Amino acid sequence: MHDNGGGPQAAVFAAPGRYIQGRGAIARLGEVLEQLGSERPLILGDPIVQEILGDTLEGISGAEQMEFGGECSPAEIDRVSEAASSRGADAVVGIGGGKTLDTAKAVALPAGISLVVVPTIASTDAPTSALAVVYDDEGSFLEYRFYDRNPDAVLVDTAVIVGAPVRFLVAGMGDGLATYFEADASSRTRKPAMSGGAPTGAALTLARLCYDTLLEHGLAARLAAEQGAVTPAVEKIVEANTLLSGLGFESGGLAAAHSIHNGLTALEGTHHYWHGEKVAFGTIAMLMLEDRPTAVVEEVIDFCLEVGLPVTLEDIGVGDATREDLEKVAEGACAEGETIHNMPFDVYPPMVVDAMLAADAAGRQRRAAVEGEASLPPVAH
Repeated sequence: MHDNGGGPQAAVFAAPGRYIQGRGAIARLGEVLEQLGSERPLILGDPIVQEILGDTLEGISGAEQMEFGGECSPAEIDRVSEAASSRGADAVVGIGGGKTLDTAKAVALPAGISLVVVPTIASTDAPTSALAVVYDDEGSFLEYRFYDRNPDAVLVDTAVIVGAPVRFLVAGMGDGLATYFEADASSRTRKPAMSGGAPTGAALTLARLCYDTLLEHGLAARLAAEQGAVTPAVEKIVEANTLLSGLGFESGGLAAAHSIHNGLTALEGTHHYWHGEKVAFGTIAMLMLEDRPTAVVEEVIDFCLEVGLPVTLEDIGVGDATREDLEKVAEGACAEGETIHNMPFDVYPPMVVDAMLAADAAGRQRRAAVEGEASLPPVAH
């Protein structure tokens, strides 16, 4: 966050220098690096990147490749930073999932060198932001790291995205699902968003578009992605998961859903579930915390059931959590500096525990109702 010197809170909108999305977009990586004047890029990639991208990387002159260690932790950031420094890298290209991309940010942005982000999955809104989420070596949330610059370029190849397991795309919808509700809460308090200023109207509008796009095209995109097909619905959902959600959260603000996600990482059972899957449940809990109308809660839960997102504690691996376990989650969610304090009312741990229990009950009830309706015979005409 940024200090405004005690004066009026200015609104700030942040965005990457360029966003390129579509089938075959990865082929433009060399061109983008050339435009940035990079002659010695360090390419940080997931282990499977080479087989996914093949000859594209071979054609980039002066590039050196390095395999990501698996966790965006302080130790991994230091390891990659030392490698970039010793090789005299003038750019870092992060290719992979959210933790790889965040590590690339945490290396390039403090060093003042160019940053290109190439997500191979659309599972989070990490690619466009100037924020890195840092975990310890065991995968528990440690801190957010904020930077003054966004990626210079983001390349999203939708053919690569649909080549990944569909669960990643669905998890990205879960992450995006929180965007509007969190930006809406933050806009009412005008507390600083991740961009360093008060939420902008543009960000709130993009956040709402993200939500509407998910509801309209989410199921069609999932069905197409299961077939490895790049359809207009897939393009819309990839843009919603990545660009709309990214701009919406960074300049619109986070709130309770992501704090509850962060708290949930304290329970080992949740470590087998993706960020966006836990955020989806955190979003339902946030709606309970706000006492949103039943119609809104049902709309969100029905969407989650339709595309395959968690709606209960059991769905994120902690169905047997005790109240003591949930109190640990709530303490983490309400820690000093957490975004839950952007809510337009004071939030305390017991409120969060109760909201999670209510969300779990609503998820179980709605699932039973939907399954019951599906089992009924068709009405004769």
